[in-house]
Amino acid sequence: MPPSSPPPTAVDTAPRLAEERGPLSRAVTRALRSGGAPRHAAGAVPDADPWGEDLQLALYLLYELHYRGFGGVDDAREWDPELLRLRRAVEERFLDALRAGLQDTPETVAEAFAPLLVEPVDLTGSLSHRLQTEGELWQLREYAALRSLYHLKEADPHAWVIPRLTGQAKASMVAIEYDEFGGGRADRVHARLFAELMDDLGLDRSYGRYVDHAPAPLLATVNLMSLFGLHRALRGALVGHFACVEITSSPGSRRLAKAMRRCGAGASAEHFYAEHVEADAVHEQVVRHGVVDGLLAEEPALEADIAFGCAATVLLEDRLAGHIREAWDRGDSALRRPLD
Repeated sequence: MPPSSPPPTAVDTAPRLAEERGPLSRAVTRALRSGGAPRHAAGAVPDADPWGEDLQLALYLLYELHYRGFGGVDDAREWDPELLRLRRAVEERFLDALRAGLQDTPETVAEAFAPLLVEPVDLTGSLSHRLQTEGELWQLREYAALRSLYHLKEADPHAWVIPRLTGQAKASMVAIEYDEFGGGRADRVHARLFAELMDDLGLDRSYGRYVDHAPAPLLATVNLMSLFGLHRALRGALVGHFACVEITSSPGSRRLAKAMRRCGAGASAEHFYAEHVEADAVHEQVVRHGVVDGLLAEEPALEADIAFGCAATVLLEDRLAGHIREAWDRGDSALRRPLD
């Protein structure tokens, strides 16, 4: 008999594993490196801080197996039963914390979206406003490095909801995603446009490059969309997340485009956000009237889930903005380690 071929592994260009931050992330990284099951104490998950560095990194690593994987890690680990069992336990810990933090969340779409549809008079708490008016180039670089963990996979987790939708909701979702993926042109894919922004800022555009720099509040924002995207039961929450992002994107992008121009970040850096000013203004209408209204027409029982997804997105974005502002107010970096 011919010798059996070696098991398939992630391509060499896949991201490297991040450095562990505690018992849960250690269990995941060691399991992925060794090919064995994750080993951790019985109380590691229930005792873990749901907002902490260890749990959020562990969840991020487990989710990345569904995206590009890691260099030297067998692609088949994506569906490893022991890793999935650990992921489910960590997800439940995260979900419980989200629900506890949103006990007074609105249960209707109208209530959830109403604050997002009006530009606040006082923008002093807005991170994009701060960057527009007084941000420095080093702060723009930090912000881009952090956001790269989302923008270099932009639209990917939202695509998981497409087979779970029907009718107008599906048609409208596909229309927006088609635009996010460049309308059939590789040079216009939004993730590529962000990579070019990173080039202008002197950052490494490699996928997942800055995970070791990213604090837990940033990882939580990325984990949220993976959590919603991977579970059919959370399809309403994913739609709420997507709608929240599209509704709030255009004003913030306008301010960030001005920040890039003011600091001389470069034409590609400014273009990424300028592109989102126009695109997301259109997307907002399509997602509200096509995706959300279409889903409610098909599955009205999901309204509270849509509202929850929107509220959870606002909660985590506010936590991240607070972390960044507090660090910068002290004159410190918002990253866990300085940029190269």
